[in-house]
Amino acid sequence: MTDSLAIIPHNTLSAVGLVANNYAAQNTFTDYQQRTATNTLKRQAADLRLFARYLSAVGVSVSDLFTSPAIWYGMTWGVVSGFVQWQLQQGYAVGSVNVRLATVKRYCELASLSGVISAADYALIKTVKGYGHSHGVKVDDKRRSADNLTRIDRAGAKKQTAVTLTIEQADRLKHKSADTPQARRDALLMCLLLDHGLRCGEVAGLLVTAFDVPAGVFVFQRPKVDKTQTHRMTIDTARAAAAYMAFDAPPSGHLLLGSRKNGALSGGMSERAINDRVGILGRAVGVVGLSPHDCRHFWATRAARMGTDPFALQDAGGWNSLAMPRRYIDSAKVANEGVKL
Repeated sequence: MTDSLAIIPHNTLSAVGLVANNYAAQNTFTDYQQRTATNTLKRQAADLRLFARYLSAVGVSVSDLFTSPAIWYGMTWGVVSGFVQWQLQQGYAVGSVNVRLATVKRYCELASLSGVISAADYALIKTVKGYGHSHGVKVDDKRRSADNLTRIDRAGAKKQTAVTLTIEQADRLKHKSADTPQARRDALLMCLLLDHGLRCGEVAGLLVTAFDVPAGVFVFQRPKVDKTQTHRMTIDTARAAAAYMAFDAPPSGHLLLGSRKNGALSGGMSERAINDRVGILGRAVGVVGLSPHDCRHFWATRAARMGTDPFALQDAGGWNSLAMPRRYIDSAKVANEGVKL
């Protein structure tokens, strides 16, 4: 059978190829963004707005970095490397610096595919590195202002390390002595955070209809990774959910209702309200600065120490890769397990 391409004149095939390449180049950003989760795109847009601020600070005014490959023309290794150093000087947490660097490098890759950044320049941009944990701790400890005298405080609310909980403190957070609507809600909130590792936004988005108390399961959305998951309730979660649902005025719509001054519950709890409430509950058991993410850290750390398979932890925690769960698994290993004396 004759290959259909063999009958197309060479010059015609070349012309078609050029048109196809040009079309693909113009749509690299659009194609990538159509395949990417909404929350990821929101974060990337914010990262690129900060990148534009950095460029403005060094005398380059840009716009539309998020949607236009052409704007990336002239990007070099030095510019990207300078962004890392500028963020450190501004006091941003090393973890945030790493995430924003990854975003910039991703869009440099797309711009390179578009033909806007040369292959040579992109090869150098790829060599710009962020900071590992140990290096990050040293950087946070040593960062100084230009005169090397005034310490630069880290920008933003992100903590350098997670607040740790003991198992006893976690149990106290999940079991409330009072029997009020607010106490029952708080118990369920802490069970969802400490026994299931849900993110703050995932908890805020929970609906009453997601819970099948008799079956002992609940279904919820993970917007960050664009997944719908089912979790089987732990014993504590099942008890807390049953108690909360059985109150005189059971909730409808949003699962977790906000507190009012008279002690009544109404309306859905926002992410900010959940953060604030977790902080208050933490202080009540002697833990200052507790956040929902600290509770997720407690859940993953405890699961790893109990020997949870990394793939199972990845799935249960709603991570897209093994990188994060492996950190918990590796940190839980006993260093001298194989030593024989």
